[in-house]
Amino acid sequence: VQLVESGGGLVQAGGSLRLSCAASGRTFSGYSIAWFRQAPGKEREFVTAISWSSGNVYFADSVKGRTTISRDNAKNTMYLQMNSLKPEDTAVYYCAAAPTTGDRVWVKVSNYNIWGQGTQVTVSS
Repeated sequence: VQLVESGGGLVQAGGSLRLSCAASGRTFSGYSIAWFRQAPGKEREFVTAISWSSGNVYFADSVKGRTTISRDNAKNTMYLQMNSLKPEDTAVYYCAAAPTTGDRVWVKVSNYNIWGQGTQVTVSS
């Protein structure tokens, strides 16, 4: 499976963005699909993940309450809606996929073996 992210851009603090992660090559069924982000000079960090088959979702505390996930099974695409954006949300956002079972989601970078190319999100103050 290959992943392609889109939807990044420049937004003012308090604004919103919706990122997309589209899969090609196979469906997301049976996978944990996650978003990570990496700011300049910092390690890649977990944002959120969904077990595609069960719909179980997990959010990092840093984005909880400001972020939602939705999906389009027909398009094999996951969407990350981010609201009330802050300058500290500025980063390259990556979509990742890894096989899973049941409602388990993976939250570590090392759990994932399939990555997209990333999309830049910049939040101005």
